[in-house]
Amino acid sequence: METNTHSRASWSGQIAFILAAAASAIGLGNLWRFPYLAAQYGGGTFIVVYLALVVTLGFTLMVTEISIGRMTQQSQLTAYSKLHRGFGPLGLLSTIIPVVIVPYYCVIGGWVLKYFWTYLQMALKPGLDPIADSGSFFGSFIGSPFAPFGYGLLFIVACARVIALGVKHGIEKSNLVLMPMLLVMAVGIAVYVMTLPGTGAGIKYYLVPNMDALRGSDGAFSVAQLAKTVLGAMGQMFYSLSLAMGIMITYGSYMRKSDSIETSVRRIEVFDTVIAIIAGMMIIPVVYAFAVKNGTPIHDAMNAGPGLMFVTLPKVFADFGRTGALVGAVFFLLVAFAALTSAISLYEACVASVCDLLGMKRRNATFFMFFVISFLAVFSALGFGVWGHLTPFGMDFLTFFDFVTNAVLMPVVAIVTCIFVGWVIGTEKIEQEVLNGETRFAARGLYRVMVKYVAPVLIAAVLVSEICRALGLFGWKI
Repeated sequence: METNTHSRASWSGQIAFILAAAASAIGLGNLWRFPYLAAQYGGGTFIVVYLALVVTLGFTLMVTEISIGRMTQQSQLTAYSKLHRGFGPLGLLSTIIPVVIVPYYCVIGGWVLKYFWTYLQMALKPGLDPIADSGSFFGSFIGSPFAPFGYGLLFIVACARVIALGVKHGIEKSNLVLMPMLLVMAVGIAVYVMTLPGTGAGIKYYLVPNMDALRGSDGAFSVAQLAKTVLGAMGQMFYSLSLAMGIMITYGSYMRKSDSIETSVRRIEVFDTVIAIIAGMMIIPVVYAFAVKNGTPIHDAMNAGPGLMFVTLPKVFADFGRTGALVGAVFFLLVAFAALTSAISLYEACVASVCDLLGMKRRNATFFMFFVISFLAVFSALGFGVWGHLTPFGMDFLTFFDFVTNAVLMPVVAIVTCIFVGWVIGTEKIEQEVLNGETRFAARGLYRVMVKYVAPVLIAAVLVSEICRALGLFGWKI
């Protein structure tokens, strides 16, 4: 049995593991969320803060999760209890996260497929332009009774197919194909954008730190604004690096003892961050130039939030003339690939947990989770249409699931994991795992301080701020 402790599947090598972990990290968080957050928080200012967090807090959490996985040879569901019986519930909590995320993530992936298919039709049939009014097109699509679920189901089927083939023949091989294609398309679109007239100012806005982003309404430096930037970057880091979702523990359990954890994590961080920055280069400069050309306030254009990809960008593509449809098709194909690699990782965390807990064969576990994910996806797919009147805590289903997982459960899991490692089992256990086959753990000092003292405080701040933001408490808004 593939997930049995004695015959557990493994990556073919360190490069395969890095590609898989990077593929998990490079998803909608990078191509959708990173650009609009960077735009909101002063471009280069946000990037500097984000990078500082990735190499410290992100490094600490990723090393911890991968080490726990490799040490226990288990998925997140059973890994914690193997190290300490009293922390078994933490494994259950961390398993709930991917089970809840995968369905709505695949629904959004279905949105991307819809846009890719529409732009492909437009490219093949000149004169066809159903996205002329992008706002109405998007609203009509997500509000329709079946289409959002139908496209989401296609996405779920694609994930299930890869997962059923196993670690080496499914996940690993798919990454070897998708990741190079993703990188080539991303670089190609970014280079194309940089050659367009009027994008120079947008590139400067995106890459050069802007201290105005840290000023309050009175023009003076604002601690509150800095805090919002840091918290926004921290929230993005969790989403972007696939932390506290069980993915890195599961992927770590397939890692060979001879491979370096510290080196792998640093390379994953570089890979992930480069793609995130390139994603911004694909989007921010053209949106900036489009806003200037049409007399739209830059602040308004850059604060479109999630609508930046599905409403604002189609308007920009329309401005490209005949090439707009082709650029749109390539762009959404790129986003679909990125979303697929992340969804596969989330799906795998669910399947590995079922295999480890119940001793179920991979194919059966994949089939079982397919029905669970498809059922839960119905809520997010119909939450803007026939079930639009159902609003838990004043949110549509997709937003509610996103809030529960990203704003509440993920920070809670991360905080308790840091306490578990720093104060219960001791950092020495993680350090020993990192040193397996290595002569030194270069960041040992940083790791100890971060996991025991700094990380829990920072993550707690994210937890409190996200709850206040989502529920509108104390006027807090990120």
